[in-house]
Amino acid sequence: MTGSICVFAEQWRGSISEVTYEALALGREIAGQLGVPLTAILTGSNARELAQSLGAADSVLYADHPLLADTLSQPTAEALDQLIRDRRPRALIIPLTNVSLGVGTLLALRLGTACINFCKDVKVAGGALQAVCVMYGGKIEATVEAAGEPAILGLWPGARPADKGRSTRSPVVEEATVSLGNSPVRLRRYVEPEAGDVDLAKQDVLVAVGRGIQSKENVGLAEDLAKSLNGAVAGSRPIIDQGWLPLSRQVGKSGLSVKPKLYVALGISGAPEHVEGMKDSALIVAVNSDPRAPIFNVAHYGIVGDVLETIPLLTAAIEAKRAVGRHA
Repeated sequence: MTGSICVFAEQWRGSISEVTYEALALGREIAGQLGVPLTAILTGSNARELAQSLGAADSVLYADHPLLADTLSQPTAEALDQLIRDRRPRALIIPLTNVSLGVGTLLALRLGTACINFCKDVKVAGGALQAVCVMYGGKIEATVEAAGEPAILGLWPGARPADKGRSTRSPVVEEATVSLGNSPVRLRRYVEPEAGDVDLAKQDVLVAVGRGIQSKENVGLAEDLAKSLNGAVAGSRPIIDQGWLPLSRQVGKSGLSVKPKLYVALGISGAPEHVEGMKDSALIVAVNSDPRAPIFNVAHYGIVGDVLETIPLLTAAIEAKRAVGRHA
C-alpha cells in the first residue's frame, strides 16, 4: 500500500454513495499515471458486503467497529489515521459531502500533512499531484500542488461520471482492526426531510426560471413549456425566496445539483451559485434579454430576447413538431 492512491468509500445508511464511484474513477486515473495500486478504504459496522461494489479498486481495506456505523467525523478520522499511518499511501481521496465533511481536515491535522479541499480535478504533473480547486462558490479556480504525504484530497462531487468508477469485478478485501476512543458525538436518529412533489435529480428535462420571469403568474408559461417537453419546472434561489416555487425545486449551491439531458434556463443571469448546480447538464439552452449575461458562458445554445415573448414561441414550436409526429 506504500505509495498507492487510496479512496475513502463513503457509505450512508447501508449504501455506498454515488460520489464514492466518482472518487474511484478519478483515483483509477491517478494511480494509472503513477503506476501504483488503487485501494478503497471502507469503514462501518457489519458492512463488509459493501466492499463487493468497489471492484474498480485493486483492493479494499475494511475496518469494522460499532462507532463506525455512521460516518461521524471524529471516529472516522481516528480510524483512517490508524489505517494509513503505517501503510503510507501517496494520497487519500475523501468525498466532500454533508456525510464526510470534516473527516479530511481532522485526519490531516492528526497526520500533520496537507489537506486540499474542494478539488474538482487532480492531475499528475512532473511526478507531483496537482489539484484544481473551486473557491468562493465557483468564482475562482486555483491549482494547488500537494506538499507532503499522504496528501488528503477533499473531492467535490461531479468530478467524474460515477459509472466510470463502477466495476463488476470482485475486489480483494483485507480486514483491519482499529481501536477507537469514545466519541463525544453520537447519532441518535435520522430526521427525514419533507418530500418534494418532484425529484429534480431524476428528471431528463428541466425548465428553470429566474428573476426574468418577473411574477409568480408567469411561472405558468414555464410550466406549459416543461409539459410540452415532458419535463419539470425548477428555479433559481430568488424564485424560491419569493415563494413562487417550493424549496424542493431550487437548483444551485444552496439547492440541488442536477444533470438532466436538457436544461432550459429562462431569465436566469447565471450567477456562480446557480451555475454550480446545473453546469454538468448534457445540453443547456438559455434565454435572456442581456447578451452579456454570464449564463451564456455555460450554455450550448442561447437566445437573446424577452423571456415572456420567447417562451410561448418555443412551446408552440414544440407542440407543432409533436403534432406532426403524431400524424406522420
